[in-house]
Amino acid sequence: MRAMDEPEFLKLMHMEFDHIRKRLRGMAMISRGIVPKVVLSRRAVDRMLSAANQFTADETGEAMVGFVVEDDTPEGLPTIYVLDTISPDETAVRRSHTFQQGDAQQDEIIWWLQENWHFHRERHRGTDALPARFDVPLRYLGDWHKQPGSMIQPSHGDHMTALSWLDDEESGMDFLLVPIVTLGHLPNIGETDLTVNYINVPMENGRVMRVDWWYVHRDVRVFQPVHPKVVPDDQLPQMMKYSWHVVNPERLYIETAALEDDGHLVRRLLYECDGEVPLEYCFFMIRQGSSFFLLFVTQYDYPQSPPKAFQAPFVDGLDLMDPVETFHKLWAVREPIEDPPGWEWSAGKYLFQYVIAIEVDMGLRPPTSVSIPVLIEEGDVSMNDGRDAATAKIVSETDTEAEEMDQSAADERTVAEEKTGGEAQ
Repeated sequence: MRAMDEPEFLKLMHMEFDHIRKRLRGMAMISRGIVPKVVLSRRAVDRMLSAANQFTADETGEAMVGFVVEDDTPEGLPTIYVLDTISPDETAVRRSHTFQQGDAQQDEIIWWLQENWHFHRERHRGTDALPARFDVPLRYLGDWHKQPGSMIQPSHGDHMTALSWLDDEESGMDFLLVPIVTLGHLPNIGETDLTVNYINVPMENGRVMRVDWWYVHRDVRVFQPVHPKVVPDDQLPQMMKYSWHVVNPERLYIETAALEDDGHLVRRLLYECDGEVPLEYCFFMIRQGSSFFLLFVTQYDYPQSPPKAFQAPFVDGLDLMDPVETFHKLWAVREPIEDPPGWEWSAGKYLFQYVIAIEVDMGLRPPTSVSIPVLIEEGDVSMNDGRDAATAKIVSETDTEAEEMDQSAADERTVAEEKTGGEAQ
């Protein structure tokens, strides 16, 4: 029994020693002024200025992403590279003395950037396309925050928020960058050799934006000034352009709802389809009783660029609760689907309409098989199966196209019959 208890005891001892080591390191960091190096991309600085200028009367802020490159020396701390900043979504609260970040869209964008960077690392490790020092994960670094007047230090509330975040084990963070942005400062005159923790960025009105950089570590628990350096964008890796599904979530909802309402089981995922980033946002779907799947691949700038369609047979061992593995198996046996005759994609069309055109061309449905919404009164659309007005609009447009196709075919038959009848007489 004693032998079984020893590993757990040793584990607890190691945890206690690690805790003491971190505290001693924190004390040394304060006494010796040891702080990380901070390198800023010009893009990140420009985005701070742009965002701050949009809300000159209110507080605002954005999340920051980048790299943490460790230093192998005994007392060395990492270099933190700030590559980009990410705006909050519409849930952000901005007031003259209050700012609360929205987080839903920011989280989606950060995840999108992380997934693309992960694939880039896997694809280009050991090549000139990935400098060895940047072969590290992309991560969240903290938030910059614009404060009113000349409040160049984080507030007591900022301090409490930062410590609460760092003490949350689910955050996985041991430090945060907390830069403070203030506007309307007079530009510096002359040069100085003093090392400062702020940068000045010229504004159009002749004043400057000042950004004071502060760092807080879980083991130190006080804000420390850090000394930033701004470098050109071409000296740092570039981030991916944002995908349509994160910048236009309403479109994603409409696309998915329309396909599900039409009887498809739909799954969505990010996948690497062409060997390079940015990753593609993909759909795969199947109707009950069908022997094959439909696969659709969209580029980051969809719907400006058209989707690509494929079909894949139903194979054994699929687990639809695991979209990535399922799509991987289907992608291995896919076959491309040619656009139906007369079909032409435009940014105003939807994936739902493309699916209908493909199924009609395959003979799986007649052109008029789509339910038509019931109009209660002018401007009031209700769906007999509970679909929302946005989906109803797509279906209504599709029905109109289908009816026009039917009418055109009927007109052609009438002309042919009249011509045949006339010749017989």
